[in-house]
Amino acid sequence: MMPKVRYEIEFPINSSPQLLYQYISTPSGLQEWFADKVNSRGEFFTFEWDDSQENARLASKKTGEKIKFKWVDENKKDTEYYFEIRILEDELTKDVSLLIVDFAEEDELEESKQLWENQVSDLKHVIGSV
Repeated sequence: MMPKVRYEIEFPINSSPQLLYQYISTPSGLQEWFADKVNSRGEFFTFEWDDSQENARLASKKTGEKIKFKWVDENKKDTEYYFEIRILEDELTKDVSLLIVDFAEEDELEESKQLWENQVSDLKHVIGSV
């Protein structure tokens, strides 16, 4: 298996950080835009899309600011890969954006970024920030 590369992608979003945080930190919020189905049991989250299912552990969160999930293998052991969603707010302009940190194999990088663009586009529709 190829090693994955870390990348960051930022999206301006017309929303309050408080509202945005509900959509990135709760199973019901994540289910509205990130995955078809999201379940959590304690710190473990299961994300389902079509025919695939991925498990992750809530690695860290800071209310109103960020959340980080570490992908886990079938034995619930952490892998080295994670994704993090950070809410950035410009102190002067109060502009809000979402910064995504994720990993992808080199040859799947563009596809992976495109996937995030589609998901964040769904999020913008859900919160009315089009």
